[in-house]
Amino acid sequence: MHIERHQLIPWACLPVLLGFVWLVYHPGLHGDFLFDDFANLPALGSTGPITHWSTFFRYITSSTADPTGRPLTLLSFLLDGHDWPTAAYPFKRTNVLLHLINGTLLAILLVNLGKRIFVTETLRAKNGVVMAGVTAAGLWLMHPLLVSTVLYVVQREAMLPMVFVLIGLLLWLRGRDALMEGRWVAGTVWTVLGLLGCTALATLSKANGILLPMYAVLIEYLLLRKRSPVCTDACIADTKSIPGIWVYRKLFILVAWLPACFVLAYLVYTGITGAIYGVNRPWTIGQRLITEPRVLFDYLDLLWLPHPFTPGLFNDQIMASHSLWSPPSTLLALAGILGLLLAGWRLRRRHPILALAILFYFTGQLLESSSVALELYYEHRNYIPAMMMFWPLSLWLWEVGRNKPSGYSRIKIALVLLLILSLGVMTYARTSLWGNGQQQALLWATLNPASARAQANAADYEMTAGRPLAAEARLQAILREHPDDPQITLNILSAHCQLGGIAQHDLDLAENTLVHMNDKGAKVIFHWLGNAIRLATAHDCPGLTSDSISAMLDAAEQNPRLNRVTGRKQDIYHLRGQLALAEHHPVEALIWFEKGLALRPSPQMAFQQAAMLGSSGYPKKGLDELDFYESAQPPSPPSGLGMPRIHAWVLQHQRYWPKELVYLRTTLSKDAATQERDKK
Repeated sequence: MHIERHQLIPWACLPVLLGFVWLVYHPGLHGDFLFDDFANLPALGSTGPITHWSTFFRYITSSTADPTGRPLTLLSFLLDGHDWPTAAYPFKRTNVLLHLINGTLLAILLVNLGKRIFVTETLRAKNGVVMAGVTAAGLWLMHPLLVSTVLYVVQREAMLPMVFVLIGLLLWLRGRDALMEGRWVAGTVWTVLGLLGCTALATLSKANGILLPMYAVLIEYLLLRKRSPVCTDACIADTKSIPGIWVYRKLFILVAWLPACFVLAYLVYTGITGAIYGVNRPWTIGQRLITEPRVLFDYLDLLWLPHPFTPGLFNDQIMASHSLWSPPSTLLALAGILGLLLAGWRLRRRHPILALAILFYFTGQLLESSSVALELYYEHRNYIPAMMMFWPLSLWLWEVGRNKPSGYSRIKIALVLLLILSLGVMTYARTSLWGNGQQQALLWATLNPASARAQANAADYEMTAGRPLAAEARLQAILREHPDDPQITLNILSAHCQLGGIAQHDLDLAENTLVHMNDKGAKVIFHWLGNAIRLATAHDCPGLTSDSISAMLDAAEQNPRLNRVTGRKQDIYHLRGQLALAEHHPVEALIWFEKGLALRPSPQMAFQQAAMLGSSGYPKKGLDELDFYESAQPPSPPSGLGMPRIHAWVLQHQRYWPKELVYLRTTLSKDAATQERDKK
């Protein structure tokens, strides 16, 4: 964007602001990986360090999130690490830099739009538009609510789409101008690159990038439709006389309106199918739709009445609404959201920028806060939707659009500085907390007293710090509200292990929990049981024995919810085999391993189990496991057109599993031969 000489001073405020944001975020760079980071980032080393093209293609196609697999986000992680485990600092540093890039692009977009809307003949007016855009971007950059997006490594998935959304809108505006000037080829190229190319790139980062055309529709309809794109000021023109207007309108239908309608149709489709067939959640689609207005109002409260500390990453305490009157806030929130939407529509002519801020926010929430069966609440869902929110306030503060002879109001300039500094203080306090995992866990537990996840997380930190009594008291306090939550009952066992041993009533409680738990979080529970097997066989926890773990696995197998999921049954059989192997019963272990493998033959599981048998001193049994796998019905390739199918093709093209099979079989054969020689 061309910057005139007289605008250099207002634009010079932007790098100062970016430096301030960097300083505010710096304490948080020393924090740890959290939660979903451990579910996504280990892919960096799951098939070996990413040091050549083969491992690169296996990694970049490995994700199952969204149909696309979000490959551009995975690609961005390679800027910070090529193997796992690794340090969190470079990942968080890149996130903060990406946040600064988004703030810069947002300022450029807002100034670009402001020049198209307001009369800017005077130097004061032109500078006011620039200062308003920079201020709005600064308020967004500095807002404490966004810390839980920026410093949560995996939420680069929420940040990277915004880069392409902003670039896409800027390219579209450039193409729009070119078309109106009669440069049809250049205009068409820029418009298609902006609204189709950048939508594709944003969607390959995360699915909500597909909303880019809808944002363009809002800006076009609310701000630009009756203004001449050739005029950079607010000159109203007869759009029928502008060269290229017909071409632009037809093209805009193809690259903006049609994709926007497709998204709306998809949301209606998911809502109908979810209502008919149900969803694998503790709530129905109907309950989700009437719950989300409550959630959105909570988001808006945090945006307009910012707090230095919020519930953070925990959302399991958010209860779904059962009806419009349960809880009573449901109907009020629904009426409030409808009222805001109506206000946005009614304001579209007299106050179009305010209307844009309102409607843009709710449009940005469409994919993650409506009929798609995601979890009910996450703070990072505000990252893109909030980007237009502070522009109307900034325009008012800099008196843009008011023809006053006097200079800017000193009171309003002071208010701008006060707002940015206040947000900076709150954000600094929050980033400092994110830089200290233990303090963060304890505060989140305090702010989320009804969250089982928050209490279990805090208890983990307390046990790591050598304070099992505090952990045990915390878990017992919430056990009454969550008697069937395994992350509470099993962590109580861990605390009692540190305190000297496990009693029978602890084991009974754990077994009862495993019988009644739902499938949510089952992978974490089975990971705990795997560690418990190692503790029991090493006799490091009095009261925790092989028999008690076997009883827990019996309880898990009685759970009807777990039994409905093939993967969970496989996990149970795998753990039974692991337990038998720990007790030096290789024949029994092989029986359990093969029983699990028969449910759904998987090369990854077969090779893991064969390697376990070999490393435990039974290479012949490991070879038997490989023989069983090769004789089993091969797994069917993934259906559909998503990333799992592409990943399967990559593995097949590279002959990855056959090569791994040859290598493992060779290793086990050598070990078996060595074992035979030693016997002789």
